[in-house]
Amino acid sequence: MRQLSLADRGQSLSLNKIVDDGPLPTCLGVARLGSLQTAGSTFTVWMQLRGSAWVESKEGRFRLRQREWIAFEKESRPMIQAGRDGLCIGLSLTPEALRALGELVDSSLYAGRGSMSRGEARVALRLWRDALASGQPAQALRPVLLHLASLQHGMATGVQRCPGRSRVRKRQVFGRMQRARLYLEGNSHRVVRIGELAELTNFSSWYLSKTFQSLYEESPQSLSARLRLERAADLLRDTDMMIGEVAAASGFDNCCSFARAFRARYGQSASGFRQSAGTLPPNSAKPSVASRK
Repeated sequence: MRQLSLADRGQSLSLNKIVDDGPLPTCLGVARLGSLQTAGSTFTVWMQLRGSAWVESKEGRFRLRQREWIAFEKESRPMIQAGRDGLCIGLSLTPEALRALGELVDSSLYAGRGSMSRGEARVALRLWRDALASGQPAQALRPVLLHLASLQHGMATGVQRCPGRSRVRKRQVFGRMQRARLYLEGNSHRVVRIGELAELTNFSSWYLSKTFQSLYEESPQSLSARLRLERAADLLRDTDMMIGEVAAASGFDNCCSFARAFRARYGQSASGFRQSAGTLPPNSAKPSVASRK
């Protein structure tokens, strides 16, 4: 039985190609420019322990930095590409494993992203190694699943605020809202239509907007606008792109609308923000435009 799939030193792996060979591996890893395409039949969680990685999924594109985690529902099929010095570990969880977690702690795992402390990252690595060393990682998942649930402990309040007569229904609604939020985060380079989120969650546009606003205290449109401006701020700080290029890469139709929105958000112009942020000096090595979506 395959226990681990590790893509290291530029190696590229696809779990879709080993589905017919037997059970999918539970423990996953990518390191040093390796890339791994996950299968669409399992829930996956990834934890960045060193360096950074890029993640491409049905929900969009994400940059995973050191001590950040990200989780995807099945059918998301995330592809993880580690940076030059990156190390990212993951778990591929079957519906049975998720149900077992629910029985353990009356909770579940949800799509989303967050950060870990140094201590939490060390514990995650130790438990991941323990599950792998057991020879039967599927049976040794309890400690690591409990740790992952603890990383998402703040989501319990969100579940309670979701509409639904039963705990199961509330969890279902919250899970779909989390996927919609993740989709907005993964598409911060453009304007996302409400219809896209409604299709993604199988809710009506009205129900989606009302529930999203109640849960996150921010409408999908407001969150999308904020994420696009935060993306623009990152580009201004970390790249040498021209202001017009930053505006286009952040989903704005023209520089005027971008300038107004940016000043309203940050209290200064984009060029002033770049200067005050202390960007890289002229002629120094900077990330290329092609490396940013």
